[in-house]
Amino acid sequence: MSKLKIAIQKSGRLNQDSLQLLKDCGISIDNGKDQLKAVARNFPLEVLYLRNGDIPQYLKDGVVDIAIIGENVLFEKGEGIQIIEKLGFSKCKVSIAVPNNFEYNSFQDLQGKRIATSYPNTVKTYLDKNNIQAELHIINGSVEIAPNIGLADAICDIVSSGSTLFKNNLKETEVLFKSEAVLAVTPNISDVKAELLSKLQFRIKSVLRARGSRYVLFNAPNKKIEAFIELLPGMRSPTILPLAEEGWSSIHTVIDKDKFWNMIDELKKLGAEGILVCPIEKMVL
Repeated sequence: MSKLKIAIQKSGRLNQDSLQLLKDCGISIDNGKDQLKAVARNFPLEVLYLRNGDIPQYLKDGVVDIAIIGENVLFEKGEGIQIIEKLGFSKCKVSIAVPNNFEYNSFQDLQGKRIATSYPNTVKTYLDKNNIQAELHIINGSVEIAPNIGLADAICDIVSSGSTLFKNNLKETEVLFKSEAVLAVTPNISDVKAELLSKLQFRIKSVLRARGSRYVLFNAPNKKIEAFIELLPGMRSPTILPLAEEGWSSIHTVIDKDKFWNMIDELKKLGAEGILVCPIEKMVL
């Protein structure tokens, strides 16, 4: 039977989050220690554990059908590779940073400067866009040290919390773009593999919707039900069930996680009582 081949990072946070996503999709993978390849027990899927920077070429060559990879890596090395789903984890920024004593006002201040980076194609794209001429020093590893040893005037690297920049007396000055983990597909995928991918993507979408939502139920006086309905979102509309106590109902709905606390405040103002909030495991539309 044909199997869909998926590449994921061999170690680190992206590896863990990728495996958790597959697990939440109901896919069981037998992982041994230091294994470079594993097969799912209950879905036609084969997992290849690869270096993050190598994955774009494997996609281009059709060695793997799909991959969970950082958007920043695809921007740098994955020209022609299609992103079919943004996954919402492993978020970071690709940013320009300079020493704290560098008087930086705009991108023009990089004119003629030396920039150390592991992302030369990314930096060149933005320099060309802004008509800036700068000298690039390609470094694989600890880019942040370059200004301190006199190798560069600025750096371009991924930034998560900013703590590494702070420790190296650097400040973020330009965000080139924001990145997150994505599901990418080879241009050479076969019809049979595309059908398997469609099934997997359906599961992934259901998991991602659930992660971004909360199930909320509360008690409300009947005289205010119309006001609650007007306020509340829902997959179609809120569910309303009568309570044993006359004049009251239980209202059930789904709320976007990012709007959750503001919505709770509004519910309380309208007179909602006994508000319960539950996580959603899967959300199938």
